[in-house]
Amino acid sequence: MLRFSICVIGIYTCFLTWGVVQERLSSTTYDGARFKHFVFLNLIQSLCACLVSYVYLKVRRVGLGRYSRPLVRKYVETAIIHAIAPICGYQSLRHIDYPTMILGKSCKLIPVMLMHWVLYRRKFQWFKYLSVAIITAGVSLFMFLHPKKDGKGAAASSLWGLSLLALNLIMDGTTNSSQDHIFQSYKVTGQQMMFSMNFMSVILHFTYLSLNPFTLEFSSAVSFIQAHPAVLQHILLFGFCGAIGQIFIFYTLENYGSVSLVTVTVTRKLGTMVLSVFWFGHRLSFGQWVAVGMVFAGIGLEEYIKKLDKLKEKVDKSQTDHLLGKGRKGSV
Repeated sequence: MLRFSICVIGIYTCFLTWGVVQERLSSTTYDGARFKHFVFLNLIQSLCACLVSYVYLKVRRVGLGRYSRPLVRKYVETAIIHAIAPICGYQSLRHIDYPTMILGKSCKLIPVMLMHWVLYRRKFQWFKYLSVAIITAGVSLFMFLHPKKDGKGAAASSLWGLSLLALNLIMDGTTNSSQDHIFQSYKVTGQQMMFSMNFMSVILHFTYLSLNPFTLEFSSAVSFIQAHPAVLQHILLFGFCGAIGQIFIFYTLENYGSVSLVTVTVTRKLGTMVLSVFWFGHRLSFGQWVAVGMVFAGIGLEEYIKKLDKLKEKVDKSQTDHLLGKGRKGSV
């Protein structure tokens, strides 16, 4: 439990900082110009993650692992899906409003569990489904009741936008379930997967930027950095914050599974909002407090039932050992 708590704190800390730097990059003007080269930014993010994971493996004296054809193929498939998923999410915003997208993202646990079953026929214990349902309902209710800022939500929802959002969620679920499958089938470590996934991502992004005849983003980004050197500091900070955060993410994936990881990432935004209530003196409606209670109830319910199951296993084991001990004495 302590290690999981450290992972949660690490993910929250790194990606809260990462989000602040991302917003600064997208909103700051550098001598009147703005940095808008976000595919290039993803390339840098993947490069930083490759470097951080490689250093981590070297410090721990762990190699990159053995690469078989099935494993490489699985890495490539997962990396491609992981690269396409955000594009669908961004495109959906052209047809639906931002609150609708956030509300849909809050239901991410459902497609993750669904793709586990569809692709790998993996089933979970009954209380996991109940916990996911309560957490999803709580987060969705909280986001739905969150007051919209003026000027937000002007775009009308459309069937095409909702379809793109659904495709984004399914792809995210496929990525998470495939990562779980790789851990179970190929016995790699979290940081080995982190290096390999980001290495594939570097190849994909670099190929897209270099060979796509319809974009000059790579050369434009380099020219922008040369003209405005101050942006480089923000780009590198963005890359390394995300890279260090991925260390915690892949450790959580390896040891606790994708459902636990997505529970952390889905509740992160809610946790941030609740923290801001106490920090800046904002107010939540009664319905939002009910939603917060539902989320914590869902998490607590799962942990409580897990402890009951472990306690029952210990009692059954002690009873079995006691009966076996009696049997041995009787045979003597």
